[in-house]
Amino acid sequence: MTDSSAVAEPLQEIEGPIEFSPEELAKVEQLKGLYPSSKSAIMPVLWMAQKKWGWLSVGVMKHVAEVMNLPYSHVYGVASFYTMYFKKPMGRFHVQVCTNVSCMLRGGEAVYQHVSQKYGIGHNQRTADGKFSLEEVECMGACGGAPMVAINEDYYENITIEELDRMLDALG
Repeated sequence: MTDSSAVAEPLQEIEGPIEFSPEELAKVEQLKGLYPSSKSAIMPVLWMAQKKWGWLSVGVMKHVAEVMNLPYSHVYGVASFYTMYFKKPMGRFHVQVCTNVSCMLRGGEAVYQHVSQKYGIGHNQRTADGKFSLEEVECMGACGGAPMVAINEDYYENITIEELDRMLDALG
């Protein structure tokens, strides 16, 4: 079920120049030096790119390929395999809700459905104003603290719908 506040993203590109700063290029070289093969640094470099531009557009992935001296197809293959890399713009506040077994048994699916209904968005969609996006995830690696939610890179255990509502409402 879709809501008019959810935005379907057409193919987009990052606005402005796509290039790492000299300091960022030095960091890329440092990361490449940590591995026997520089190709192994692709994941932290993709993460660095996503942190800088917010998501991995085709242009960003091509730039990473150039900087890493790798074929674009390799960079795209890694970026498309791992769900932690966004291939479209996400909300300023990215909400991830675990619905795997432990979290499901402790209300994770109800938490996910609540957030979905609250903002009128589904899995990997964002609100029309770009403020919130939602993702259903399989495991956050802390089953003892189920249900788990992450907002951007902050993780919350034993979350209730009421607690999550308070946090989300405080974000605006």
